[in-house]
Amino acid sequence: MCAEFSIDWADATVAVTGGAGFIGSFLTEELLERGSSVVVADDFSRGSLDKISEFVDKIDLRPVDLTTREGCLRATEGVDYVFHLAASVGGIHYIKRENIGGLTPSVLMNQHILEACRTNDVDRLMFASSACIYRQQHDDLNRFSEDQAIPADPHSTYGWAKVLGEVACQAYHTDCDLDTAMVRIFNAYGPRESLDPDSAHVIPSLCRKVIKTPEGGSIELFGDGSQQRGFIYVTDLVEGMVRAIERKADGEPINLGNGSEVVTINELAETIIEISGKSLSIEHDLSKPTGTDKYAADTERMEATLDWTPETSLETGLAEVYEWAEQTLAESKTQKTAATDGGEADGL
Repeated sequence: MCAEFSIDWADATVAVTGGAGFIGSFLTEELLERGSSVVVADDFSRGSLDKISEFVDKIDLRPVDLTTREGCLRATEGVDYVFHLAASVGGIHYIKRENIGGLTPSVLMNQHILEACRTNDVDRLMFASSACIYRQQHDDLNRFSEDQAIPADPHSTYGWAKVLGEVACQAYHTDCDLDTAMVRIFNAYGPRESLDPDSAHVIPSLCRKVIKTPEGGSIELFGDGSQQRGFIYVTDLVEGMVRAIERKADGEPINLGNGSEVVTINELAETIIEISGKSLSIEHDLSKPTGTDKYAADTERMEATLDWTPETSLETGLAEVYEWAEQTLAESKTQKTAATDGGEADGL
C-alpha cells in the first residue's frame, strides 16, 4: 500500500485532462490557487474556452487528442502529477445506451494516458471513475460501498469503460513505478455545467426548465420523480480529489460523494422551484429514461481515509447553480438578440 505523503503543490507541474470541462475547470482553478504550474489537456469536444477564460493566461494549454499515444505523451511531458478526467460522456440519453461512443474513446484515453505517465516518469495519477460502475441493487436505498462493484455488471458501456480504466490503473500501480488513485464520483453538480437540453445532467436541466417556464406553468420530469440521489457540489468534489491523490494513491478505488443529503428528483425540482420564487407545477413523463432508481455513496471509507466530508449543503449549492444558470441564459439571449439585430442591420 502507498502511504500518504505530502505534495508541495506550489512546486509541482500538474496535468488535468479534460481541464476545460465542468469539473476539470474547477480543479484547474484550485491547483492554480495552490501555486501549481497547470497543464490543461483537452480536445474541446465537450469542454470550452469559456470555462477557463478567467485564468487561461496562467495555464499551459495543450489542445491534444487523448485517444492517441502522441496526444497523451504530449499532455504528460514534463509533468509530476496527472488528474485524468477526460472521458467520452453525455447526459442520461447517452449513458443509458449501449454504444461504441461510450466505450472506445474512453478506453483508448485511459490506456494511452497510463502508458504516457509510465513513459514520462509521472509520479502519481488520479483517475476519475464513476458511480456508473455499480449495478442496480433494488433495495430500500442503494448505498454502494466500494466492494459492491464486483462482480461487475454496469448498465452502460460508459460504466464498463470506467471498470476497465480501474483495472488498468491497478495493473500499472502493481507492475510499474506509478502510484494511482481512483475516485468513483457520485452526482457532481455546480456552475459551468452544460445547459444543453439534450445533454445536460439533472440539476442544470431542471434549472433551465424552471427559468424558461413562465409563472403559473409546469415543468416535466422523466419518470415519476421518485428516483433518489445524493449530490456533491463541485468545489467539495475537487477538494476530495486533491485529498485522494495525496492520501489514497494505493491502486484501490474510493467513493467520492455526499451520502448525508439524499433526495428524490421530485424534492430536487421542488427546491429549485422554491429558489426561483415562481409558482410552478410538476408533471411526469413515464415514457422517458430515468437512470438508476436509487443510489448514493457509502462514504465510510472516504471519510476515514481522507479525514474529510463535503461541506456545501444541497440548498446552498442549488442556489449557486440557479443564479449562474439564470445569468448564463440571460447573457446567451442577449447575444442572440444582438446577433439578429446586427444581421438585419447589415441587410438594410
